[in-house]
Amino acid sequence: MFDVIGPAWAQNGAPAAGGTGATVLNILFMVLMFLVFYFLLIRPQQKEQKRHRQMIANLQRGDSVVTGGGIIGRIHRVEEDTVQVEIGEVDVGGKAVKPVRIRVRRESISTVTAKSGVPATPDGKEKGDKPKEGEKTVGGETGKGE
Repeated sequence: MFDVIGPAWAQNGAPAAGGTGATVLNILFMVLMFLVFYFLLIRPQQKEQKRHRQMIANLQRGDSVVTGGGIIGRIHRVEEDTVQVEIGEVDVGGKAVKPVRIRVRRESISTVTAKSGVPATPDGKEKGDKPKEGEKTVGGETGKGE
């Protein structure tokens, strides 16, 4: 009834003379796993970090940005380590409208939504583009050929 135990213990005895093939196979498997991790995880992360560093270095006044906390605004002033972002306007006693500005660290800017040189609209077109014939605009009107 317990005849299976004897042969099982015998199989785990001393290693055979040709056991180096398994060691080479294990090392090859580890190298292969490292390469997979490098190309699927490490390399794309390094590319993303490089792109973010370039984006932070190229910030300029007038860029529309989104911070890491989700605040959307337009850059008013770029300093060495910080950026002043204009996030809205406030009516001061009915006399004047003053901008609301906050200072954030450059690293906290997660996305530049529109560069200052090319103003963008919500539908992704540049300002001044005329709607094509039959295309609906924000007001619901259709463009007519000129």
